[in-house]
Amino acid sequence: MTDKDIISLCPRAFQPIWKRSPIVFTGFIFFVSYFLFCLYLFDFSVSKIVIGFSNMKPVLTAMVTWKDFFNWNFSSIFSGLAQTLGMAFLGTFLATLVCIPISLIASKQFFKISIIRFLIKRLLDIIRGVDILIWAIIYVRAFGLGPFAGLLSVFTADLGTLGKLFSEAIDNADTKQIEGMKATGASKIAVIRFGLFPQIFPIFISQSLYFFESNTRSAVILGVVGAGGIGLQLTERMKAQYWDQSLFIILLILIMVTIIDTISRIIRMKIINE
Repeated sequence: MTDKDIISLCPRAFQPIWKRSPIVFTGFIFFVSYFLFCLYLFDFSVSKIVIGFSNMKPVLTAMVTWKDFFNWNFSSIFSGLAQTLGMAFLGTFLATLVCIPISLIASKQFFKISIIRFLIKRLLDIIRGVDILIWAIIYVRAFGLGPFAGLLSVFTADLGTLGKLFSEAIDNADTKQIEGMKATGASKIAVIRFGLFPQIFPIFISQSLYFFESNTRSAVILGVVGAGGIGLQLTERMKAQYWDQSLFIILLILIMVTIIDTISRIIRMKIINE
């Protein structure tokens, strides 16, 4: 097939942008204009990038030059790492437990009072609309510095998202099995336990595992605002310009996240395949 044959089959795909529909042309002009505006707004230039990388050279050199390695405060580093892992695990686990009954109430499959479903879904939207870092700032102000504020931040952020995902999973569950149990006169609890949960439980576990591995990364950032964990240890060393210890902490974070991602992916695949 020649180029002319291809053009004859799809003539509009090869037309100049200005000969297409006004909507496409207007969208293209808007995209290009906004792109150029962003470059101007952030004062983008190649020279600035070159200068920035040259300024990073002393920092990168200090990172790979480890001094007095055996005199570092390893107890605080590994304690912060354990706190971060604990925040991610406990926050995700508690959010999962709380979201199970919430998702049942938010689902039109099992709860018929529409006004209550509407209010719960809007509440979940509000919670989900606030970033985890903002929740951390609020909880640090309320409960003080430390991992407890980080735990509450992870819990609250997951509550909004997992609640929505769980309720959608319930709404998409196969109704044949549920209706069959209702036809036998089974109680509401029996219908949920034996008709619904075998369908949605693997989805709940898979989504919770994914959020756990995601929260291990998010929990590191919470230390920037004083919510404890390894992020706090990393921030303190960066402020003191202990770049060698900062690199060591970053490597530990990468190792921890990689291990958790691998284990979580294996468990999720096993659950899905079953």
